[in-house]
Amino acid sequence: MSHVKVEPGVWSLLDGTVQTQARVERQGDEAIVTVRGRRIVVRIEDPRAWSGTGAGRTGSGTAKVLSPMPGKVVRVLVAAGDTVEKGQGLVVVEAMKMQNELKSPLDGVVQLVQAEMGATVMANQILVVVVANDAG
Repeated sequence: MSHVKVEPGVWSLLDGTVQTQARVERQGDEAIVTVRGRRIVVRIEDPRAWSGTGAGRTGSGTAKVLSPMPGKVVRVLVAAGDTVEKGQGLVVVEAMKMQNELKSPLDGVVQLVQAEMGATVMANQILVVVVANDAG
């Protein structure tokens, strides 16, 4: 599928021979996308911008740690069942010859590790899931 910005907030989408128009309205950290009369609300999050506030990052809930960009996993620092502290390194991803240590956004227990050493990962791919200590 290809896309072209026609004007601010309007995109032309081409999937094979099918052309569709999408309208996008930004409202804070959400976007309302309208395609063929159907409205979809999309929440926009940048995992690199997590500041310790918001759902799943205040010490309660579940946090999905995502790869910020395509790259290669060079180290996995935790295993499922490990107890971690906010700010503790979980996995190291190398991209553009730079290593990025992805850290836990909360105190908790590692529920799932999907990162494997040497694996290629895509942007926004879930690498580790951490459940807060008080999330049960």
